Amino acid sequence: MEAIEELAVQPCTSSLYLRPFRLSYRQNGMKKFWDFMRTHDSVSILIFNTSRQCFVVVKQFRPAVYMCEIERHHPQVFENQDKESFPSLENPLPAVVGVTYELCAGIVDKPGLSLEEIACEEVLEECGYRVSIADLRRITSYRSGVGVTGSRQTLFYAEVNDQMRTSGGGGQPEEGELIEVVEIPLGESMKFAYDETFPKTMGVIFSFMWFHNNIAPKLPKK
Repeated sequence: MEAIEELAVQPCTSSLYLRPFRLSYRQNGMKKFWDFMRTHDSVSILIFNTSRQCFVVVKQFRPAVYMCEIERHHPQVFENQDKESFPSLENPLPAVVGVTYELCAGIVDKPGLSLEEIACEEVLEECGYRVSIADLRRITSYRSGVGVTGSRQTLFYAEVNDQMRTSGGGGQPEEGELIEVVEIPLGESMKFAYDETFPKTMGVIFSFMWFHNNIAPKLPKK
C-alpha cells in the first residue's frame, strides 16, 4: 500500500468523478460568485463484528491527503498553478502520511441500484462480509464538503459475525483499489477516534459516538 513512487502533478482537464463550475449569483443585493465541484453522492457503513466485538474499518492511501501534506512541507509545488507543468517532487514524503482510516464506503454511481444495495456491495467488496438489505440500519444522511462539493452521504449500520465473512475484502484491484481491512476493538474505539496519530475521517468519529450512545448500552453485560 505504501510503495508509492514516480509522483507527478499535472492539471486535471477532465475527470469521471469531479466537474468544476463557477456559480454567479446575487445575495441581499451583493453580486457574488462561488467555485464548486460536482461529485457523486455516496454511502458509508459502520460495521460491527459481534463475534469479536470490534468495528471493521478500512485503511487506504488517499492522494488528496498526501498532497495536502506535500504542500504543507513543500508549498512551492502548487505555485504557478496556471502553468501546464508543476515542479517535480524530488524529495517526496513517505506514503504513510497519505494513509487514512475510514468507514467502508462507496460512491452512488449505479442508477439501477438503491442506496442499500450499493452499501451491501461495498461491504462485500471492501471488507468481505456478505450482508443483505435487511441487515442494514439507516443512521442518517448529511452533506460533506459543503464549501466545495456539497455532496450527500448516507450512513448505514450493519452487524456482522465471522460466519458472514466470505472473503478477505480489499476492494477491486481491477479498478485500482488497494484497501486494508482493520479491526478496532470496541473497548479501544473512542480512544482511537480521538487519537490524532491515526488520520481518519469525521465519519469514523461520528459513527463511533453514535454506536456508544445508541447500541453499546444495549449490549449484554460481561
